Amino acid sequence: MSVEVLVIGIGSGDPGHLTGEAAAAIRRVDLFLVADKGEVKSDLVTLRTALVQGVRGTGGYRVVEVPDPERGPDAQRDTAAYTAGVRDWHAARAARYAEVIRREVGPDGVVGFLVWGDPAFYDSTLRIVDSVAEHGVDLTTTVLPGISSLQLLAARHRLVLNGVGGSVHVTTGRRLLVEYRADLGDVVVMLDGTLTCARLLDAHPDLKIFWGAQLGLADEALVAGRLADVLDEIRSVRLRLRAERGWVMDTYLLRPGPASEPPG
Repeated sequence: MSVEVLVIGIGSGDPGHLTGEAAAAIRRVDLFLVADKGEVKSDLVTLRTALVQGVRGTGGYRVVEVPDPERGPDAQRDTAAYTAGVRDWHAARAARYAEVIRREVGPDGVVGFLVWGDPAFYDSTLRIVDSVAEHGVDLTTTVLPGISSLQLLAARHRLVLNGVGGSVHVTTGRRLLVEYRADLGDVVVMLDGTLTCARLLDAHPDLKIFWGAQLGLADEALVAGRLADVLDEIRSVRLRLRAERGWVMDTYLLRPGPASEPPG
């Protein structure tokens, strides 16, 4: 059996951020598979469902929530354990998706995955979809790009994400301390739940930060300034958002201050 799969970038979930191509793809889907990550993140499922309803109405498709496997305590793992844990988590997810597809989708059916942001940036969906084939399900996959948090962050702070003739380095909180150097120029940091940037202040006291959380949602929050001056504010806002929603999705740009800024 061969099944068509559409991996659709949906930006932040704001209908205004859907591309025309993504909206057209949503109209073709028979079955949307959504990871059920528990009560704390249930509104992520609600946001995706509301987005589909805005494009399609309430009929002609189904949304199936697939219980997400346990992933483990990422923050307490070293790099090798973290990589192994993520690999096992992907495999368990793929097995569950394959089971649902075999059970629920006919040979002419179209399956849709709604990806927060863009499928190319720090998202596991494409890797997991590729692994579904290992469970005896033949897939033909098409990817529709979406507006990423990097683009939204830049737009909200009215930024160009590089100096003149410079580059942009994109990394994660887990990698930041190992990789950061002032001569990298602008550094975008994703997946940093502990604000690892605070540990750079002793060596780089003039760092500037442009931070954004829940970008594109009603509770979007923005902070910008010298990292040393605004770090406490960012921590306070993160705590408030987590208390209100149960989760925080944030990203930020680090920019060297005047003393260490490389020429353009």
